[in-house]
Amino acid sequence: MGTIGFIGGSGIYEALPLDDVREVEFDTPYGAPSDAVTIGEFGDTGREVAFLPRHGSEHGVSPTDLPYRANMYALKQAGVTHVFASNAVGSLKEELAPGTLVVPDQIYDRTKHRDLSFYGDGVVVHQPFADPYSPELVDHLTEAAESAVGDDGTDVVKGGTYVCIEGPQYSTRAESEFYKSQGWDLVGMTAIPEAKLAREAEIAYATIAGVTDYDVWKEDSEVTLEEVLENAEQNQAAIKAAVEEAVRTLPEDLECDAHTSLAGTVNTPTEAIPEETKERVEPLLGDYL
Repeated sequence: MGTIGFIGGSGIYEALPLDDVREVEFDTPYGAPSDAVTIGEFGDTGREVAFLPRHGSEHGVSPTDLPYRANMYALKQAGVTHVFASNAVGSLKEELAPGTLVVPDQIYDRTKHRDLSFYGDGVVVHQPFADPYSPELVDHLTEAAESAVGDDGTDVVKGGTYVCIEGPQYSTRAESEFYKSQGWDLVGMTAIPEAKLAREAEIAYATIAGVTDYDVWKEDSEVTLEEVLENAEQNQAAIKAAVEEAVRTLPEDLECDAHTSLAGTVNTPTEAIPEETKERVEPLLGDYL
């Protein structure tokens, strides 16, 4: 098994407890990542973990403007094979109250202004994405969360659809009511293109989403930054405990379909791909060129 990645969402700006820590500044063809990648050994497990705060340590970048490609490319450069991410989300269902932890298994993309792929510039890759989160990691992360915090009164829910909006504004009431009417479960701003890029990098990926609010579909509900930040902070300990347990108990031999997800997806003959493009995508696509 390679390095385990952890992408911290809103409210999570510090790594898990790690030993022999080093901070690595990665240079990627897509610019600089959100922050330096903190790499170290997790406890007595002997497992190397690479931590990246999605919005930077000072939360200085809006969801639309995040360097998603640089972030995932840097984790690939760090040898990451499995990623656990976290998200702060709004709930679209009465039973998913603030404080609930959800491990979603589907995404609906409502973004409009983001770079969704590493590829292009002379290489076309058509990759299946029916199951956007790695099913194997969804199972594992859910079990880890239930083990870590289920007995403490924290509700852990497996499965559900995360609708990813552009932001940085929250939903209108009409939008929120529409998302709810579709039977979707969560609304957030950062699942896309992160999940797509993980798949394109053959990194197994799953997220644990902490509910902070009821969005604005609910009568008298009005999402405010104060509410979101307050509840995100309260969710932080449970999310970290769940991820720590997931790292500690991840089977050494856990192979995921995502690890070979590029096989048969390159639609451009190798000899037709420009040399500059080959060089750029070699860490991602090199085994297939």
